Amino acid sequence: MDTNPQGDLASAEHVTKVERTSDREVVVTRSFDAPAHLVFEAWSDPELFRRWWVPKSMGMTLSSCEMDVRTGGRYRLGFEGMDFFGRYLEVTPPSRIVWTNEEGGADASVTTVTLTETDGRTLVVVSELHPSKEALDAEGGGASEAMHETFAQLDELLAELTSAP
Repeated sequence: MDTNPQGDLASAEHVTKVERTSDREVVVTRSFDAPAHLVFEAWSDPELFRRWWVPKSMGMTLSSCEMDVRTGGRYRLGFEGMDFFGRYLEVTPPSRIVWTNEEGGADASVTTVTLTETDGRTLVVVSELHPSKEALDAEGGGASEAMHETFAQLDELLAELTSAP
C-alpha cells in the first residue's frame, strides 16, 4: 500500500511508502534530501535519534535512550512503563543497520535499515521481518504505520542539520 497522509502537498519523492511484502515482512521506503552520513548519524546518535523517533501525535516521551550502535552492541528505549530493547546484528556506516526487537520474546522481529545515497539524496528502506505471519498480524502494522510521522520529523531534523554551518 502506498500512502501519503499529506496528500498532494508533498512531492512524490517525499512519500513514505508502507508495503506488506510477504506474510512476515513490512517494508517502508522514503527519500531524504540529505547525504547518507547525516541520515546514518540521525539513526545512530542517541541525542539526534530521540529528537525524531517518537511520533509527537502519540503524546509519549522517550524517557531514556541507550544506543551502542555497533555490531554486537545493544539498545534500550525507555517509555513510561514500557521498554523496547535488542541488539545490533550488523552496523555498516553509513549504509546499513540491522537490529533485533527482543521485547517480543519468542516473537522477536528483526529490523534492517539500508541507506543508499545518490546525488546527495538518501533512499531509506526499513524492513521489519517477523518470525511468523501471526507475529506480524499481532503487531497490526503499528510501528510501520507510525513511520509516516517519524519520517516527517526526521526530514525536519535533516533539514536543520544540512543547513547548519
